Amino acid sequence: MSKKELRIYFPLFAMPTFIAFMIGFIVPFGLGIYLSFCKFTTVNDAVPVGLKNYTDMFNDTDFKHALWYTALFAVVSVITINFFGFAIAMLLTKGIRGTNIFRTVFFMPNLIGGIVLGYIWQLILNGILAQFDLTLTFNEVYGFWGLIILMNWQQIGYMMIIYIAGIQNVPPDLIEAAKIDGATGRQVLGHVILPMVMPSITICTFLTLTNSFKLFDQNLALTNGLPSNRSELLALNIYNTFYGRVGFEGVGQAKAVVFSLIVGALAIVQLVATHRKEVQQ
Repeated sequence: MSKKELRIYFPLFAMPTFIAFMIGFIVPFGLGIYLSFCKFTTVNDAVPVGLKNYTDMFNDTDFKHALWYTALFAVVSVITINFFGFAIAMLLTKGIRGTNIFRTVFFMPNLIGGIVLGYIWQLILNGILAQFDLTLTFNEVYGFWGLIILMNWQQIGYMMIIYIAGIQNVPPDLIEAAKIDGATGRQVLGHVILPMVMPSITICTFLTLTNSFKLFDQNLALTNGLPSNRSELLALNIYNTFYGRVGFEGVGQAKAVVFSLIVGALAIVQLVATHRKEVQQ
């Protein structure tokens, strides 16, 4: 197809996707921003109240707790998921027997739905803690580490697949040349393999970061925010505000807007930072 034909037919092929994007994202997001400045129960009875919803939001101690609780959860889960995902990927690219079986086994947890996964791990972890007369909802610390274990078990296999693809694209000649020059295994890893798999690291970091902030169904099933909303992540806090408190729909919408901005800003910063690392290497 010539450039002239491409200019003619491009709008025709792009228009359905653009329309779907407008209807499914841009219009609802814009309406959501408007509603965050209103008091409402339905879209049709919205009454503007200025910044009151945002003021109430920042005066909500549960929201502030959920914010730092989610930030801490995101930091720990991003580090652990990517560390173990990369470590397992390295092991499974060494040519050991049964590699394909191990890859399948590690990836399978990613196929289980979040709600089901949450209830499964609730039974497992509460069964273990019962030996010490404790439960996941005894303290938010237990809920926190329960979510970390759950997220690692679910997502390590998915990140492992991405890392395996990146590691397998590292030219063997490059590794061999480094070894001939006297590089140790640690030096090969740090100066050859890691720089070459930076695109995979960028993708995996982005996915784990955004997934950690957006986590909802596993949090709902595992602890439901107990005790006293102390194990609430941001998504669950927004849900409970919007649907669980009469007259707080506008506050819940304001939280949702702030939540979207936080996730978007973090994703952009992370992508820019890791992409620069790729260019430098």
